[in-house]
Amino acid sequence: MNRKQVRRALERYRVTSGKGFRLADHDPDDIAEGIVNKHDSQALLTDGVTRLAELQELLYPNGRWALLCIFQAMDAAGKDGTIKHVMSGVNPQGVQVTSFKQPSSDELAHDFLWRVSRRLPERGNIGIFNRSHYEEVLVVRVHEDVLDAERLPPELTGKKIWEHRLTDIAGFERYLVRQGLVMLKFFLNISFEEQKRRFLERLNDPQKNWKFSASDIAERAHWEAYMNAYEEAIAATAAPHAPWYVVPANNKWFTRMVVVGAMVDALETLDLKPMEMQAPDRIRLDEARQRLIDEPD
Repeated sequence: MNRKQVRRALERYRVTSGKGFRLADHDPDDIAEGIVNKHDSQALLTDGVTRLAELQELLYPNGRWALLCIFQAMDAAGKDGTIKHVMSGVNPQGVQVTSFKQPSSDELAHDFLWRVSRRLPERGNIGIFNRSHYEEVLVVRVHEDVLDAERLPPELTGKKIWEHRLTDIAGFERYLVRQGLVMLKFFLNISFEEQKRRFLERLNDPQKNWKFSASDIAERAHWEAYMNAYEEAIAATAAPHAPWYVVPANNKWFTRMVVVGAMVDALETLDLKPMEMQAPDRIRLDEARQRLIDEPD
């Protein structure tokens, strides 16, 4: 993968400060023309997946760092497909994928960060969150009746609850980064029109009917409220140590290329090296080698 080429593209979508951030400034149709070429996209994606697998083989035995990738998006933006393609070459042993659904009664009985804390990747692993703690300032914010199920004291659910939650999320992420967790957050930015096209494709193709849910249409009616919630969430939590990538999602090939590029870039920044055996371990390896050599045929 051409690192210089991909890094130029990544800079267009990386958000490290909320100052002046506007979601409307990010075009879901953008494909970084002049920087990358669709003709080369498959080769770039393949190279990126291969390089990601190589870096994972260094991350796992190193055992000091972990990588957490958070995926947020509206329905049909391609989270599942992106995760599938980007992670296709890595060793499953070193990957932990968690899809966060509607909270269970046990999860609702705890603080809103409890369920994600339990799913954080171990050192040496790559963690994938398909949705995340951000649902608490997205879905719960758009559908405030959902907040009632969390059984918070009424005096804690006033007008500032979303500001407080975003502050808590930013602090939580800062803490995790200080513990050796490399964090990347991806918002797959699909347009209202493209979502409609993909919904119709699911409805018109019997083999894709299973992907469609009636709730998809109900959520679509709240599009503007979701965009406002996403804009505030990204602006409040974007930081150099925990950047957001607002990834254009109208073209799946481009979405996948940006995501794998960001993951590779983050791991390469760690400058991971092959693990060197300490003297006692090398002695034991030499002894084991000699014992195998000395075995009778």
